[in-house]
This record gives sequence, structure tokens and C-alpha cells, in this order.
Amino acid sequence: MEKQRKAPRGTRKRDVPLTEDGIYAMALRLIDADGVEALTMRKLAAALDANPMSLYHHVPNKDAVLRGVAQRVGSQFRAGEREDIAWQDRLRELALDFRELSLRHPKLMGYSFARPDYIQPEDPFWQGLVDVLSAARLPVSEIPRVAATLCAVFTGLLVGELNGALQRWTTLPPAPAGPDGEDPSRPPQDTIDTMFSCALDAAIVGVENHVARAGG
Repeated sequence: MEKQRKAPRGTRKRDVPLTEDGIYAMALRLIDADGVEALTMRKLAAALDANPMSLYHHVPNKDAVLRGVAQRVGSQFRAGEREDIAWQDRLRELALDFRELSLRHPKLMGYSFARPDYIQPEDPFWQGLVDVLSAARLPVSEIPRVAATLCAVFTGLLVGELNGALQRWTTLPPAPAGPDGEDPSRPPQDTIDTMFSCALDAAIVGVENHVARAGG
């Protein structure tokens, strides 16, 4: 008799339907737990209490699953839609919500940031940037270049935060050593929050200066 497959910790068998959306939902759970590299179609099928071949009736391969999961996570992004506040505040809200989403799914987002195609024209984050820069009265011809620059700034910061580099850099000299000469300790989370906020302030000032120059 075939041994019964075990569902992943924190899930019950058949609590996720064997549909395209259900497959993406379970894949996201597995990625959050173990990372993208550990995800296989066989593990995904076991978590869904399904025959591995049955998954291929819904998704062709792992790459398609990852694209579907990324779209599912991206659809959670709803920031920057308010039009009753200044564009600077909308940009701040957009960036902070993007960071919050990234920290909610760090393993998926760390993988996604390494792909050159992780942002598409229809993505809510890109659309939000375009809308904010339009509200700032940036010339239409300048919007793609400025939006791309902001994407690079925000994702670069987030990559550094997700992989721990940002935290380590704050301990490099001339950071003061500990009382007994030991290496400086990792900074508290509010320090990283402040660093992201400072970078966001600089980005907003940069856009303001760009708008002023473009307005001539």
C-alpha cells in the first residue's frame, strides 16, 4: 500500500484546491518556508495531496508556477492610488508599501529582484510610479527613465536589506567597536527603517529637481 504523503507543516490536506490559483497559493507557502530553489513540482504536488502529473493540466512547468506566484503577490500591491495627497506623499506611500510587500515574502522577492524582467509594464508598482510621476508634471518623455531609476534605487536598497548587506555595511569602519573591542553589533530594525526613509527623501528631492529642470 502506498504511504500517505504528508502535507507541509501548517497546512491540512485538501485545504487548497487543485486549481491554477490554488497551485500558486500553495507554491507561495512553500517558497516562503524554504525558498525558490527548494520548490519542485513533486514537492508542490505532495503538498497539494495530488499526483505530480495532475499539476501539468494546470501549469506547464516550474517557471510558469513562479510567474504565477509573482503575479499573485504583485496583485496585492495597491499603494499610490490616492489622488487627494501630494505626489511626494504618494511616492513615499508607494515605496513603503513595496518594501512591506518585499519583507512579507523575502525569499520570493529576493529571487525576483535578480531577474531583469521582474517588473513588467502592467505591474501595479510600475503603473503606480508612472501615475505619480505624471502627477508631478514630469514630461511624458522623461517618465520611463526616471521611473527606471527609482526602481533601481528601491530594489537595490531592498536587495541589500533582504540579503543582510545593508545591515553589515552599517557596522563597517568608522562604526564604533563594542566596549571590549569586538565587532559592532547589527543595527536595530528602526535604524534600517530610518536608512530607507532617508534614501526615499533623497529620491523625492531628486525627482523634484528633475521636474524643476524640465520645466525650465
